[in-house]
Amino acid sequence: MAPQHVAAMLGICALWAGNMIAIREAVVAIPPLMAVALRYAVMLPVCLPHMRWLPGPPADGGTPSRMTLVLLAGLVGGGLHFGLGGVAFAAARNLSALAIAGQLGVPFSLLLAILLQGERIQWRRALGIALAFGGVALLVFDPRIAQERLALWLTVAASFCWALSTLWLRRLSGTHVLNLMGWQAAVSLPVLLAASLLLEPGALGRLAATPLSAMGWVVYSALGASLVGHAGMSWMLQRYPVSVITPLTLPTPVFAIALTTAVYRTPVTPLMALGAVLTLTGVAIIALRTARKAGR
Repeated sequence: MAPQHVAAMLGICALWAGNMIAIREAVVAIPPLMAVALRYAVMLPVCLPHMRWLPGPPADGGTPSRMTLVLLAGLVGGGLHFGLGGVAFAAARNLSALAIAGQLGVPFSLLLAILLQGERIQWRRALGIALAFGGVALLVFDPRIAQERLALWLTVAASFCWALSTLWLRRLSGTHVLNLMGWQAAVSLPVLLAASLLLEPGALGRLAATPLSAMGWVVYSALGASLVGHAGMSWMLQRYPVSVITPLTLPTPVFAIALTTAVYRTPVTPLMALGAVLTLTGVAIIALRTARKAGR
């Protein structure tokens, strides 16, 4: 791989890690469901020129239709995933714990593939699943971050939503990433606005008083982390096999933990450190073995 492409991949990891700061700063100033809705309001106009209706069945010939998969993945992987995540970030103080729990999307995705698609795995990926879940389980029993348990469970639920949407998106290979993200914004925005109006009374009326800095973080999350990050990843995957790209995404949670710890001066307890090592090791095993299998 060309050195500039390695640097680009590390830049994408840094953008995704920075999204944790962006979401936290946004939901401190704006109620979380409204903040996520604003994120999609920023994304939608940018993606609109790329949005196309996708007729017919998916490439595997199964059901439901491609467009149904797009809408389901958009709602579950968009509104539900980021909505739960926004509420989790608003409830949390120690974002490093959430960065660790957020990695469960990878083992959840593999478990769903086993249960719903008959994926067969060997002992190495089974070990990876056990390590990933075991590491997050340790966090729940850490008395130093007991106040984060609600946020941790919300993050686990958000990770499951991401994994489920990923299962559907795999059946839509070849679809332009901005098309998918546009539909995600289109279906998530009205749901999040309705939820905010119901659960966050007065949120819409208080937007005029929102600091520009908070809106800047919303824009970063929408355009920098999501559109630039995912479009860049799509561009890289068109040029290199997944077995080459996957290892270069693994620094993301390490960057996220280091960044949130440095910015918010939150403690990393010995139990949290052990949980992080176990979870990230498990995720690395799953990701690398899956990428090797896909590259055969």
